Amino acid sequence: MSSPSHATVVCSDLSFSWPDDTPVFHELSFSLTGGRTGLVAPNGAGKSTLLKLIAGELRPTGGSVSVGGTLGYLPQTLPLTGDLTVADVLGVAAVIRALDAVESGDVSEEHFATIGDDWDIEERTRAQLDRLGLGGLALDRTLGTLSGGQVVSLGLAAQLLRRPEVLLLDEPTNNLDGDARHTLYDALSDFDGLLLVVAHDRALLDRMDGIAELGPSRLRFHGGNFTAYEEAVRAEQEVAEKNVRNAEQDLKREKRELQQARERADRRASNAARNLKNAGLPRIFAGNMKRGAQESAGRAGQTHASRVGEAQARLDEAGRALRDEQRLVLDLPDTQVPAGRDLFLGEGMRVRHDGRDVFAGDGIDLSVRGPERIALTGPNGSGKTTLMRLVTGELAPDGGRIKRGDGRVAYLSQRLDLLDPDRTVAENFAAFAPERPDAERMNLLARFLFRGARAHLPVGVLSGGERLRATLACVLCAEPAPQLLLLDEPTNNLDLVSVGQLESALESYRGAFLVVSHDERFLAGIGVNRWLRLEDGTLRTTGAPGA
Repeated sequence: MSSPSHATVVCSDLSFSWPDDTPVFHELSFSLTGGRTGLVAPNGAGKSTLLKLIAGELRPTGGSVSVGGTLGYLPQTLPLTGDLTVADVLGVAAVIRALDAVESGDVSEEHFATIGDDWDIEERTRAQLDRLGLGGLALDRTLGTLSGGQVVSLGLAAQLLRRPEVLLLDEPTNNLDGDARHTLYDALSDFDGLLLVVAHDRALLDRMDGIAELGPSRLRFHGGNFTAYEEAVRAEQEVAEKNVRNAEQDLKREKRELQQARERADRRASNAARNLKNAGLPRIFAGNMKRGAQESAGRAGQTHASRVGEAQARLDEAGRALRDEQRLVLDLPDTQVPAGRDLFLGEGMRVRHDGRDVFAGDGIDLSVRGPERIALTGPNGSGKTTLMRLVTGELAPDGGRIKRGDGRVAYLSQRLDLLDPDRTVAENFAAFAPERPDAERMNLLARFLFRGARAHLPVGVLSGGERLRATLACVLCAEPAPQLLLLDEPTNNLDLVSVGQLESALESYRGAFLVVSHDERFLAGIGVNRWLRLEDGTLRTTGAPGA
């Protein structure tokens, strides 16, 4: 890799709005000159949009973006089709074909032009795949046969092969199993250019040199890793909450003193009127004394009113320092599933992909009975998503027997392709729950943080976290209520606050669920009572990790 000393990202007065004039950024200015930075903000704040602007995939509506150095960019959703080969994704297919032609005796000038300085491309490619745990992948293998985690690792390998000096990564550990995540951490530890990462993966963020918190008009930098950032924010919020409490007390005191001053002035005016009347003073003299008392009372009232205004301003200023953390309010359908009810029974299930068996031997067996809470784990590419698709009925087995219960099965796919990207969130939701009244649907969407205009945005412009929330709303609130939830990596793209809310919702859900996740902290928080592991084509029961 060439020297990263000139690797920079500079944004000057950057503004961006969607075509419907929904603003995302306004005059955002910052510069990055190296190191590893984690970019954090709530879902929908514009993290992915900012990376796309830096990468040149979106054009700003105002201001400018400049990048110094070769740029590599791994988006959150890879624009890859199942027909592409590993070599196509890595961008080495043409060079390898040219090398093969030259080795076969074809010395056409076009082959040498294609190869350029990349005579060692196969060795470098294999070394990069090995470093990311993909050493066993054949270069002619198609993407349709790979797991989501393998595709993500392959996308990163493609970027690293370009030897970038500036590397942008958007949720790079999504879909990666534990081993693959640590392999990625190690690969990034060797990267010595400018790294900007959007992630909800605490372990990855704790490997950063600094954390940048994104807002509509500024990027606020914190030195140190994510744990240090959390501690700093927590300390700031404690101070902010104390300042708000003090300002509230000051405002109450000033309002009370204003009221008392008004009452004293009223009493003095009343007493003065009686005294003047009893004293029998000339009318003009009495009038002067009355006006003087009123003016004095007015000045005192203005002083106290001014103090009330100042106290209100201090409270408003203190309140602005408090974080407005929007939280999902998930109240999952209250589905009571009897303990003995069979929801799914599969025996000897077999599936073939590209002429190979996904499961070993005579296939695999799986049963789901009653309100079981099942975690399905296993390495990337082991067939977990394939098994989920068998359970939901999206995929028919090539052999074996399947029996499903009468209750509805709700499936949240890892691909988040369930919704129509051209229709709004509200329109998609109406298609899933047509019997619900409009007002009820809007109230439910608000619980998933789609309030007002946000509910009328097309799904295609949503961030990954917003799209997941929209899909969750449609899947979980469709009618009838699901008795079995199938969740494939449900925490991908959710911010850390929302993950906690999803944990609470699933913990209170009384139906059955089968969840695929590599997030051990999440699985520990949702009351899993049965652990299954799919590896080497075999499904077996295990204990909880660390048990």
